[in-house]
Amino acid sequence: MGYKPTAKHITLKGAINMVVLKTAYKYRAYPSKEQKETLNRQMFLSKDLYNLLLEKSKEYYKETGKTLTEYRMNVWITQIKKEKPEFAELHSQVLQNVSKRVSDAYRHFFRRCKEKKQGKNVKVGFPRYKKFVSSLTYPQTNGFKIEKKNAELSKIGSINFVNHRGIEGTIKTLTIKKTKSQEWYITIAVERKDKPFASNGKGKVGMDLGITQYVALSDNTIRQNVKITKHQRNHARVLQQDISRKEKGSHNRNKAAIRFAGYSEHIAKIRQDCLHKLSHNLVHSYSFIAYEDLEITNMVKNHRYARSINECSWGNFTQMLQYKAESAGCAAIKVNPQYTTMTCSNCGNVQKISISQRAFVCEKCGMRKDRDINSSVNIRDRALNVQSSNFDSYAVKATEGHSGSQACGDDVRPSAREAVAEEAGTIRVAS
Repeated sequence: MGYKPTAKHITLKGAINMVVLKTAYKYRAYPSKEQKETLNRQMFLSKDLYNLLLEKSKEYYKETGKTLTEYRMNVWITQIKKEKPEFAELHSQVLQNVSKRVSDAYRHFFRRCKEKKQGKNVKVGFPRYKKFVSSLTYPQTNGFKIEKKNAELSKIGSINFVNHRGIEGTIKTLTIKKTKSQEWYITIAVERKDKPFASNGKGKVGMDLGITQYVALSDNTIRQNVKITKHQRNHARVLQQDISRKEKGSHNRNKAAIRFAGYSEHIAKIRQDCLHKLSHNLVHSYSFIAYEDLEITNMVKNHRYARSINECSWGNFTQMLQYKAESAGCAAIKVNPQYTTMTCSNCGNVQKISISQRAFVCEKCGMRKDRDINSSVNIRDRALNVQSSNFDSYAVKATEGHSGSQACGDDVRPSAREAVAEEAGTIRVAS
C-alpha cells in the first residue's frame, strides 16, 4: 500500500513556474465493530441519497431540458436533511461528495455520447441507480484529522490504520473504503511541490510486452511476471461453485461470497506486488524506456487469448511505469506498435510472422533473433527517432498520466483508453 502519483504537465510558452504534485497514500484500516456498523449505516444512507439525487436530476431534465448542476444538488441536500433527519448522520462534506459523484456520472455520460457521435466504439450507458456504496469521502480537512496511527473522522470516531510510510505534503482529502472481502482501507490525497525532471543517466531500452515472455528488453533481457497456476484457478472455481450451492439471500451464501472475494483479492495482490517490483526495478535501471501503446480493449476481443491478456495486466503495469518513471529520473515513452513485430531490426524489411513462430528470421538479410527482442529493438528505435529533435520537452510529456481520483470506488465508466487509478493523479500548473 503505497502512494501513486501520475503526471500531467500544463505548459505556457515552454516554462513551468509552479509545479504541484497530487499524490495519494493508501493504508489498511481496522475500525472497531461499532465503527463498522456506523460506516455501513452511513454508506447505506449515501446510496439512498445518490439514488434520490439521480431521480431528482431525471425529473429536473424532463421539466426544464437542462441537467441539474452540482450546486443545485447541494442546495436540495440541505432541504432533504430537514425532511429526512437521518441524513444528518453523515458529515455535510460527505453528503456534498455524493452530489459530486452524481455530477461526475452525468459528465462522463455526456462525454461518451460525444465520443459515440464521433464514431468511437463506446457504450454510452446512462447513469444507473446504485445497489450499494462502498466508500465515503471527506473532500476537506475540516471533516477529519490524521494522527500517527489513527484517523479521526467526523461522526464516526478514531479509526486505527497501519501507518507503514510517512505522509509528505499538504493533506487534502480522505476516503475510507470497504472491499468485497470486508477489508477496510484509508486513502489520503496530498499536494506537494515536485522537483523538475532530471535524467538518471542510465541506458536506453525498448520494451515488448507479451504473454509467454512478459517483458523483453532490447538489451536481450527477459523479465517474467507471476502467473496464475492451475491449482489457484481450480481453487477459485471451487469457491465459486460453493456460492452457487447456497440459497440466494442466505447468510451462508454471503459468507461463501466473502471467501471467494478474499481469495480473488489475494491473487490480485500477488500480481500487483510482482508488477510493482518489476516496474520499480526497470525505472531505476534505465533512463529511457520505450513501450507499445497497446489497444488492450480490442486485443481481448480475441477470446482465444482474452484470459491470458487480462491476467498479464499490461495496462496496470504501464501505468505503474509511467508514474514511477519521472521520480526515478527515467522517461517512459509509448509508441505506435504497428509492424514492430513484423519488421527486421537490422535492415527494416517487413514480413509476415505467425504467432507460433518464436524466432524472427529475416528473409532479406538472414538475421535471426528472438521475436520479442527484435520487436523491442524496433520500439526503442522508433521512440528515439520521434524524440531526437527535442528530448527534454518530450521526456517531460512522456510520463503523462491522468489526473483525478477514483478512490471513492464508484463506477462512472471512464473511457477505455484511460487508466483507472484508486489514488489521485498529478497536476502541474503553469502560470
